Amino acid sequence: MYLSASSLKGTGIRNTKSEDLGTIEDLMINTADGYVEYAVVSFGGFLGIGDKYFAVPIQAFTVDTVNEELILNESKERLKTAPGFDKENWPKEADSRWSQEVRTFYKV
Repeated sequence: MYLSASSLKGTGIRNTKSEDLGTIEDLMINTADGYVEYAVVSFGGFLGIGDKYFAVPIQAFTVDTVNEELILNESKERLKTAPGFDKENWPKEADSRWSQEVRTFYKV
């Protein structure tokens, strides 16, 4: 299945209990191999204030084509402890420790 990057921006994310987990803000592409490494997910805050961003490996999602949502098999509570970053301080792509921490958290 193929989805356009523009169609994913703003897409809602739910878990398997149908709880709202946030939305896709962006996709990060590894320019060395052309693959989408992770989705930037916003979660929390009110009207964009206090949001925390999370890097979720694209392999951690399943697609609900009926409801046009992404499914992430994580609880809200566990997601609160996921490796994240604020809007003004994005991770450096060369930081392999951070990347490994994210992949380990989501078991991909």
